[in-house]
Amino acid sequence: MAIKRHLPNIITLLNLFSGSIAVVLAVQNYFVSAALFMFLGIFFDFFDGLVARKLNVQSELGLQLDSLADMVTSGLVPGVVMFKLLNWAVGHPIVENTDTLWDSSSIFEGLHHYAPLAFIGFFITLASAYRLATFNLDEEQQASFKGLPTPANALLIISLPLIMEFQNSDTINAIILNPWFLIVVTVLSCYLLNSGIPLFALKFKDWSFKSNAVRYVFIILSIIFIVLFKFLAIPLIIVFYVLLSLFSKSIST
Repeated sequence: MAIKRHLPNIITLLNLFSGSIAVVLAVQNYFVSAALFMFLGIFFDFFDGLVARKLNVQSELGLQLDSLADMVTSGLVPGVVMFKLLNWAVGHPIVENTDTLWDSSSIFEGLHHYAPLAFIGFFITLASAYRLATFNLDEEQQASFKGLPTPANALLIISLPLIMEFQNSDTINAIILNPWFLIVVTVLSCYLLNSGIPLFALKFKDWSFKSNAVRYVFIILSIIFIVLFKFLAIPLIIVFYVLLSLFSKSIST
């Protein structure tokens, strides 16, 4: 049936739709709402591949469409968020132009509201694009990954404003809004996205503990981290994910 063949692509487009809404919200500084739609997009990103495998309708179109959707949800959204955080960190106020609906007086009109340093945040978007392009060409990244997947990186970046909003810690907020900290996070993010570090994928071929021990340990400890640390758990989980992947790789070799 035609609907069966196109169902994964429809789910992928829902990922893109959610990511597009997240971009609009992030641009307007509604980070919590942006995070909600980004989470929804990442869920669709996971779910479309699962549906495609279950229905046995994987296609080259689906692969390309998936990367295009990820470019928005997991590439552009974190870039916008980091751009906004950097602009905030260097002391530029949040300014919205309400003078006119359409201002064409200058092609650079409005850029003076933003610190030049803030545009470094979009390096995350560039690194995400490069990773997605190389991922599509690398046939070895089916059961595992080389470098941090874009959804995981997007979660790392979006966790920063969420930590500020919900952890209620002046010390943590001061660290996050330190420009040097944000630049280091940006550089580290770009490196991890395109590094050759081998990382396991959360893809279950069966449900046995023996063949999925690393995945079950990761999921269980991640839940514990979330219960204990709330949104601060997200960067901790990303670090744990990398360390556990390296440990399991060393064991297997």
